[in-house]
Amino acid sequence: MDDTLNVTALENIAIVKQFFKYYKNNDVVGLREIFSPDIEWHVPGHHPLAGTKRGVEEVIAYYTQLQKAKFKAEVIILEGNDDHVIDCHRGWASVGDLKLDMNWVLLYKIKDGKIQSMQNFPSDQHAADAFFWKVYKLKDIPDRLNIR
Repeated sequence: MDDTLNVTALENIAIVKQFFKYYKNNDVVGLREIFSPDIEWHVPGHHPLAGTKRGVEEVIAYYTQLQKAKFKAEVIILEGNDDHVIDCHRGWASVGDLKLDMNWVLLYKIKDGKIQSMQNFPSDQHAADAFFWKVYKLKDIPDRLNIR
């Protein structure tokens, strides 16, 4: 097996590096440029931010919410091939006394120079669920269901 990366793999890795740069700088315009119009962003778990986001607007809305938790990411390693990139990064957030700090692995599918899909694999799903439930509280039932 040849361990060298081909040009396409390097280009795909560069796209994910751009994603992290745009995310760090809260650059929504930049994010829109690298997301495929039919992007699917898969966030596992049982918390208010979990689920599959479909389309650029839903993914941008997800990242807008994630910014409220002051979530930061620092890449540990990026690897890629002709149509996928995998990253392992440290992700952390702090809101008041609430803290989350762990490694995350994300698998990106790249098509036509854009991120087409992403699957997230947190190292501790239970910690992620607990943190996001505490940060993103649901409204009381009457308000949530518009009963009043």
